[in-house]
Amino acid sequence: MRFIMIGGFLGAGKTTAIARLAKHYVDAGCQVGVVTNDQAYDLVDTHALRAQGFRVGEVPGACFCCKFDDLLATVDRLASDSQPDVILTEPVGSCTDLMATVIEPLRHLHGNRFELAPLAVLLKPEHGRRILACEQRTGFSPQAEYIFLKQLEEADLAVINKIDTLDHAAQEELAAQLRSRFGDDKEILLTSGKTGAGFERLIACLETGSRAERPTLEIDYDIYAAGEAELGWLNLSAHVQANQAAFALDGLLVSLVSAIAQALQATEAETAHLKVLGNSGIDTGVANLVASDQEVELSRASGQTVPQADLVVNARVATDPEQLAEIALRSLGQVCREQGLSFNLGSVQHFRPGRPVPTHRMVR
Repeated sequence: MRFIMIGGFLGAGKTTAIARLAKHYVDAGCQVGVVTNDQAYDLVDTHALRAQGFRVGEVPGACFCCKFDDLLATVDRLASDSQPDVILTEPVGSCTDLMATVIEPLRHLHGNRFELAPLAVLLKPEHGRRILACEQRTGFSPQAEYIFLKQLEEADLAVINKIDTLDHAAQEELAAQLRSRFGDDKEILLTSGKTGAGFERLIACLETGSRAERPTLEIDYDIYAAGEAELGWLNLSAHVQANQAAFALDGLLVSLVSAIAQALQATEAETAHLKVLGNSGIDTGVANLVASDQEVELSRASGQTVPQADLVVNARVATDPEQLAEIALRSLGQVCREQGLSFNLGSVQHFRPGRPVPTHRMVR
C-alpha cells in the first residue's frame, strides 16, 4: 500500500486536500482508504469525507504517534473487504515529530507492507505569514508557534496551500520566508485544495519515496506539550429541529460559526480552527473559520431546506476549554432561538490535549 501523510497546522486545509487527492486516485482506478485522527471523538473531517463517498477510518483519543497500533488496526479494518492501493492519512493539526514517530516506525517495522510517500506539510497562510515574519501578535504563544514551525521543518514537501486566497506577491513572500528559515534545499510547492491548482505537481512529488537520509528532527517535548496544552479542544454534537417551518441548513451552519466566532473575539481568544457540520440525512454541509481575522466560509454547501438535522461542532481555540464549551453552548441556544429551532444536546467533550507520549520514536 502507498502510505501518504498530509500534515499541517489546524485549519491548513488538510481535509480538502485529502479529498482532492482521494478523488484523483479513485478516478485513476485505485482502491483508496483514508484515516483521520483527533484528540477526541466525533470528528467533522471523518463525517465530511464519508459524505463524499470515501472509505474512512478514524483514530481518536490522541495523535497517530501515541496511537500507532490503533493506526495500523484502522488500516487493517479498511483492508478487510478490499486491499487499498493508497492510504491517505491526516494527523492531528497540533502534532509534529511525525517522521520519527510514524514514518520511521512504519519503514523499519512494516516496510514490507507499505511504500512510504514523502511527508507533505501544508502551510496555513492565515497564521503562517505572521509566524514566519516573527510578528509580535500572531494570536498564539511561542510554544504553539514552535509546533507550527517544527511541522514545516520536518516536512519533505512544504506546501503553501490556499494560493487561491493569495496574490502572487504574497505567495512569493511566503516561499522566501520558508527558504530563509529552512534553507534552499527545502522542497516548496504551491497549491489550492479548493481549486486544484498545483496538485499535478504535488501528486508527482508524492509518487517519489520519502527522504530516509535526513537527520531526525530535534524537538523539545516540554515545549511541544506546552504548545498543545495552550489550545482548548471542543467536540460537540446536537440534534436540531424546526418548531414550525423548515430551515436552511447552510444558513444555520454559517450563523452558528459566526455566533461562536463573535463571542470568542470578545474574549480575545485566537481561533485555530472552528468548524460545524450539519447532516440532514440527505446531504451534508460544513461551515468553518480558520483564524479570528478571517471570514466564515461555507466550505461544503448542502443546499438543503430541512425540518431537522444533526450537528457536529469541532473547535480548537487558544482559550480555556470550559469557557470554549460555554460559549459554544450559549451560541447554539442563541442561534436556535433566533431561527425558531429547538435542540437536543448529544455528547460534549472539552479539554486541553495531554503530553504526547509516542509509541515509538526512531531516530536517524
